[in-house]
Amino acid sequence: MTQKTLLNDTHRALGAKMVDFGGWDMPIHYGSQLDEHHLVRRESGVFDVSHMTVVDLRGDQVKPFLRRLLANSVDKLKVVGKALYSCMLNPRGGVIDDLIVYYLGDDFFRMVVNASTREKDLAWLREQAAPFGVSVEQRPDLAILAVQGPQARDIVIGLAREADREALAKLGRFAALQVQSDEGIELFVARTGYTGEDGFEILLPQDAVVGFWNRLLAAGVKPAGLGARDTLRLEAGMNLYGQDMDEAISPYEAALAWTVSLDEGRDFIGRDVLEAQKSAGTARQMIGLVMDEKGVLRHGQAVTTASGQGEILSGTFSPTLAKGIAFARVPAGELGEVSVDIRGRQVPVRVVKFPFVREGQAQPGVLADA
Repeated sequence: MTQKTLLNDTHRALGAKMVDFGGWDMPIHYGSQLDEHHLVRRESGVFDVSHMTVVDLRGDQVKPFLRRLLANSVDKLKVVGKALYSCMLNPRGGVIDDLIVYYLGDDFFRMVVNASTREKDLAWLREQAAPFGVSVEQRPDLAILAVQGPQARDIVIGLAREADREALAKLGRFAALQVQSDEGIELFVARTGYTGEDGFEILLPQDAVVGFWNRLLAAGVKPAGLGARDTLRLEAGMNLYGQDMDEAISPYEAALAWTVSLDEGRDFIGRDVLEAQKSAGTARQMIGLVMDEKGVLRHGQAVTTASGQGEILSGTFSPTLAKGIAFARVPAGELGEVSVDIRGRQVPVRVVKFPFVREGQAQPGVLADA
């Protein structure tokens, strides 16, 4: 049965086109995906991401548990409120899910995981947590809104109670703070996002989400759907689970080496496989592509390089760059001239470093030959 967030009726009243996304009835756009994309890059937009899963982890051994569970190291989190992006791996080094974990106390961490992986994530977490005596509590009572864009932070800060505004204004990137709105609503505000723009992701009680959404819109934030979220995150060089990585793909094969911490003395799940891959190299690599000809790069299209054939993972038309962009997984080795099969025609593409766009601006080498 398709699930709905509490904002479902609100989305429909705003004219949203609704689609199934991981078993949830979600808005893909409210009339123009292109307009919503540009609004987030230039002003501000709000996304309903309440389909995602909040998990609270508690216990005296929660830190040793997370040191075992995650490929990145929670030992990096020295200050309460700081956050860490990491992959959670299986024993073969494949990605069960990618997630953000927040350090809220020596015996309390909060995790946000993907919607489509909820059941397997919870089962895996509970299985791995049992030997450590750590409790795993899903928080269906919390909704999540992502307010993103150059104007996003100022607008959200303006809706906080006066006593919390200065602390919110000083909140660093990848950090979170528990505050109250000016109407007394408890808000867990994190300076994180999935768009490449500054902004906040806000966890709040389900019974307050409709009212807070409406206050954001009254303050000038525009609603944005999952279509714009996808083009924004790809421009920002951010992976989508299930498309750019899965349980058969390691972080090294998904251009996520920066999330792997091979710190001394920490035996995390999948470490032996990753160490072997780092030593010997992987058979596949993930690259960024830009197409200068008119057209769109799409998932599943064949990619030809000097080392062999691969395929497009995530592909789209970039509204910011006005070009086709994509992630592709191809054989390791020299790339040479690279082309994509589009309806039987080999179309040349350029290999570029991603992110393609950062804070609204094309990155060096993306718009022209390096």
